[in-house]
Amino acid sequence: MIRLENLTKKFGEFTAVNDLSFEIFRGEVFGLLGKNGAGKTTTIKMLTMQLKSTSGKIFFENLNQAGNELEIKKIIGLVPQHLNFDQDLTVAENLELHARLHRLPKIERKKIIDELLNFVELKSVENDFIKKLSGGMKRRLLIVRALIHHPKILFLDEPTVALDPQVRRKIWELIQNLKSRGITIVLTTHYIEEAEFLCDRAAILNSGKLVALDTIKNLCAGRSLEEIFIELTK
Repeated sequence: MIRLENLTKKFGEFTAVNDLSFEIFRGEVFGLLGKNGAGKTTTIKMLTMQLKSTSGKIFFENLNQAGNELEIKKIIGLVPQHLNFDQDLTVAENLELHARLHRLPKIERKKIIDELLNFVELKSVENDFIKKLSGGMKRRLLIVRALIHHPKILFLDEPTVALDPQVRRKIWELIQNLKSRGITIVLTTHYIEEAEFLCDRAAILNSGKLVALDTIKNLCAGRSLEEIFIELTK
């Protein structure tokens, strides 16, 4: 589904992502793990075309990202780490604006917005302003917004950051439901238990380099993922 070939990103003399090469398979939940500064978010930003790579290539379904940006943007959705809603609009108005940006027809806009709000149990607050929502509601709404245009691939950058454990579990259930619908999910997280619960495979980054890549089962092999993570990121 996604292939990285020698992907590198430098900021001056600093190398944030260093020669990454791996594949992400169709329909899996793929984790990008690492401590702060490991290169996770920089990698996500290159995959979602928020940053240009210094060198290397990215392919989506064998389509080279370079020169095919518009086609690729049609099949990806992004849930950013930070909330970026228009605070002066209601829930429904925020989603309507996003749907229009994707040029969805009026009849389809209404249908998909209603379906997604029901899906994440936010239909009852569609006319509320963003500032009235709880943190968990806002995180779910970020996911709804990213799904408006029916993407095949969903990027989740720290989707449960700062949420309490109960709300985090609801987001986990939502992610599992999205996977069951055939959506490929790329997830960055600081929570080891989140990666263990959700991910089929994971790549562990350290100082921009790939230090491990395997299924969660094989990575652990009798040990906790946290132990492996600590060992590989010393």
